[in-house]
Amino acid sequence: MSKTVIIGGVAGGATAAARLRRRDESMEIVMLEKGEYISFANCGLPYYIGDVIHSRESLLLQTPEGMKKKFNIDVRICQEAAAVRPEENIVTVRNLKTGETYEESYDNLIIATGSSPLKPGIPGIDGSRIFTIWNIADTDRIKEFMEKEKPESAAVIGGGFIGLEMAENLHRAGLSLSVIEMQKQVMAPLDYEMAQLLHENMEMNGVELILEDGVKQFCQKENQVELLLASGKTIRTDMVILSIGVRPNSRLASEAGLALNARGGILVNEFLQTSVPNIYAAGDVIEVEQLVSGERTMIPLAGPANKQARICADNIAGDRKRYKGSLGTSAAQCFDLTAAAVGLNEKALLASGKIKGRDYHTILIQQKSHAGYYPGAYPLTLKLLFDPDSRILGAQIVGQEGVDKRIDTIASVMRLSGTTDDLAKLELAYAPPFSSAKDPVNMAGFTAENVRKGLVSFLGVQELESIQADEKKRDDCQILDVTEAAERLVFAVPGSMHIPLGELRERMEELDPGKLIIPYCSVGVRSYNAARILMQSGFKRVKVLEGGTTFYKSYHYKNYRMAEAVEKTMRERNDKQEKRVLELDCSGLQCPGPIMKVNETLRDMEEGERLCVAATDLGFARDISAWCSRTGNTLAASEKDGKQIRVTIEKGNGEKGSGKAAETGCSVREDGNPAAEREGKTIIVFDGDLDKVLAAFIIANGAAAMGRPVTMFFTFWGLNALRRPDKVKVKKPFLDRMFGMMMPRGTGKLKLSNMNMGGMGTRLMKKVMRDKNVSSLEELMKQAMAQGVRLVACTMSMDVMGITKEELIDGVELAGVASYLGDAELSNVNLFV
Repeated sequence: MSKTVIIGGVAGGATAAARLRRRDESMEIVMLEKGEYISFANCGLPYYIGDVIHSRESLLLQTPEGMKKKFNIDVRICQEAAAVRPEENIVTVRNLKTGETYEESYDNLIIATGSSPLKPGIPGIDGSRIFTIWNIADTDRIKEFMEKEKPESAAVIGGGFIGLEMAENLHRAGLSLSVIEMQKQVMAPLDYEMAQLLHENMEMNGVELILEDGVKQFCQKENQVELLLASGKTIRTDMVILSIGVRPNSRLASEAGLALNARGGILVNEFLQTSVPNIYAAGDVIEVEQLVSGERTMIPLAGPANKQARICADNIAGDRKRYKGSLGTSAAQCFDLTAAAVGLNEKALLASGKIKGRDYHTILIQQKSHAGYYPGAYPLTLKLLFDPDSRILGAQIVGQEGVDKRIDTIASVMRLSGTTDDLAKLELAYAPPFSSAKDPVNMAGFTAENVRKGLVSFLGVQELESIQADEKKRDDCQILDVTEAAERLVFAVPGSMHIPLGELRERMEELDPGKLIIPYCSVGVRSYNAARILMQSGFKRVKVLEGGTTFYKSYHYKNYRMAEAVEKTMRERNDKQEKRVLELDCSGLQCPGPIMKVNETLRDMEEGERLCVAATDLGFARDISAWCSRTGNTLAASEKDGKQIRVTIEKGNGEKGSGKAAETGCSVREDGNPAAEREGKTIIVFDGDLDKVLAAFIIANGAAAMGRPVTMFFTFWGLNALRRPDKVKVKKPFLDRMFGMMMPRGTGKLKLSNMNMGGMGTRLMKKVMRDKNVSSLEELMKQAMAQGVRLVACTMSMDVMGITKEELIDGVELAGVASYLGDAELSNVNLFV
C-alpha cells in the first residue's frame, strides 16, 4: 500500500486528496495543514466582510471530520511541515498546539502551500489597525475590529483583485474609502484605457482613488492611522487593508533543495513534478507556462490551482497527464462593473518588443449585454488582441452584466487554438433577455475580420491624444464628428468638425483627401459606416476612433467630472438657509428624457430650491453637468447609488454659459461664454414618416431642455403630424377632400419610412418604445409645447395640401416662410427632416 503526504489543505491540497481517494481506495493519504481550517472559500472572504455572505460557516467548504468520514483521509490541522528530507522521503512535522515534532514518511509528496500576502518593511506596518485578508483568521480579526470599533473610514493599499473586492465590500459596509495604488492603474491584467472605466466608476461611487503613489510610513494617531505617502500627502483613516501582492510559500521547498525560479516559485515539469520526481507541486507556489507567449511565469489563481492538483493526483495514481499552461483567465467585481481578462494584454506585448500594426492588432468595441430593445441592456466594452494570422492573443471586457460569459467564451476558443474567425462563426444561444442575434463575441470576430481585410482601421484614444499634442500631426488630420446636431450640443471632441453621417456623401468636398480623417460617433457604428463611405470615395487614410465618444469621455472622465465644482458649491452654501427639496425619479427614461424632465420641473421651482434626480442612464451624470453649465443652474451633488445616478440641482446661482466648447459644441467668444446672439434652433419638418417626425421632436426637446429657443416649421407631408386624429367637419373643395382622405390623419396614423411591413413594423416600433420607456410621439409633442417649442404650420403648404386650421391640433401657429427665415436668422442650428 502506497502513501502520499500532502502539505497544504486549502484549494490545491484538498482537491488532490479527494481525487487521490477516488482513484485509489487503498492508498494511505495524510494531509497536513498548519492553520485551523481546510478547504475554505478564500475567494469569498471579502464578501463576508461586506455582509454579502452572511454566514461564516458557508465559507467552510469541508472539515477534517468530513474528509475523514467521506474520503478516509487523515487530516491534521495545526500541524506544520517544518522540513522535508527528499533523500529519505521524510517530512518533519511540528504540532503547533503542543510544540512537539515528529516524522512522517511518504512514497509521494504534494506541496500545495500556496502563497502569502506581501508585507514590505514600511515603518508602522504592524500596527493594530492594519490588516491583511488571506484566511479565516484574518477575516475574523477584521470582523471583530469592525463590530467593536465601528470604523467610519478605511484605506486599501493595492488595487489588485483582493484590494478592489475589499474596497467594494468596505464601501458596502458604509465606510468612506481611499484606495492607494503605486502603479498608474488598478487591475493590472487590464490595459490602462480599460482600467479608466473602473477608475471612473470608483470615483462615481465616492472612492478617493490615489494612483502612482505609495505609502512611506504608517503612524498611530489616537484612534486612527495616519499614512504618509511618497508624494508628501497624508491620509488619516480608521483602518487599513494591505493588498500589495503575494509571494509563494516556498521556504520548505527551498530548504529541501528543490529548484526555484527567481521569484521563489517551484519549478515543475509538464507532469507537475519538481526537480525531485516523487515530489509534486501545485497552486500559487509553482511556476507555470503562459499559454499564449510560452514564457514561464506565476499565475496565482484558484482555477488553475484546482486543475493542477487534479493532475498531480492522477499522475501519482499512474497516469501521465500533462499540464499545458495557463491563460490567466480572471474576473472581478468592482463596484458597479465587472472586469475580466484572458491571455496577454497590450502592455505585455509592447514590453516584449511587439509593434502594433505589424505584430498584432487590437479592436475595442461597445456592445450591449443583451438585445438593446429588451429592458435592462447594459453596455459592454470589449478589447480583443490578435496577430496578423488571426490567432487570439488576449481579451479584456468591462461592463455591468454579461461580462463573465463572454470572457469565458473567448478563453474557451483560445484554449482550443481557435482564431478570431472562429469567434465570428460561433453559434451561441440567443433570446432577447440573454444576448443578441449577433453576440458581442461574434461582433468581436466580425470586427477583427474587417481589420485584417483592410476594411477598417482604428485609432485608440491614447493615439488621438498623441496626435492632438503634436502640432505637425494635428495639422495633418481632420477629426470628423458624424453624430446628429442634438448629440453635438452635449459633447464634441475638441478640434472636430461636424458632418452628420446622413450628409456625408453630399458634403465630402469639405474634407481633405490628403489628410488623415478620424471619424467618430457615440459608440463606433456610424463612424465605421462613414469610414467605408470615405475609403470607397478616394480617401486613403481613414481611422475610426475606437469606442466613440462614450469611451472617450470615460477615458477623460477627470476632465468632465463634477467633484471639484460640487465640493466648492457645497462649501459656499453650508451657511445658507435650506430651501425646499423636490424629488424626481427618471429611472428607465432614456436620453434626452431625464434632461427634459429636469427642465420641466425646474421651470416651476423658485430660485435656490433644490431638485434631487434619480436616473438609470449612466451618461446622465455627464450630460446634466453640461446642461447646468449651459442653463445657469448649479449641480450641487452627483453620486452613483447602485445602478442609479443621483444628482442634486439647485435652481439658478450658476454662471450661465460657462461650459467648455468641447462639451457643448457651441461657438465660444473670447471671454469664454457661448455666443448668445444666435442660440436658437430651427427644424423644418418636411417628411411625414413616423421615425423622422420622432427624430425631429427628440432633437427639439433636447434643445429646449438646454434652454434654447426652438421653432419647428411643418411643411407638405410633415403637416400630417399636426392633424387632429378625429375627423373634423369642414367645407372643402372636392380635391382638397380627396387629399385629406389619402393622407394619414394625425400621429397615430403615421408609418415608418422603412420596414413598415404593412403596419407591423410600425406597431413593433411603438411596442419597443413602450418597453424601453421612450416617450411616444404624442408625449414628445406635448413635452415640446410645454417647453415653449413653437410649432408652426406653413400656410402655403396647407393651402396646397387642402388642410385647414380647424383640422390642426391646438397650439399650432400659422405662418409663412418669412416667419421661419426670421427665426433661422437667430439660430445657429438649422435642420431639414
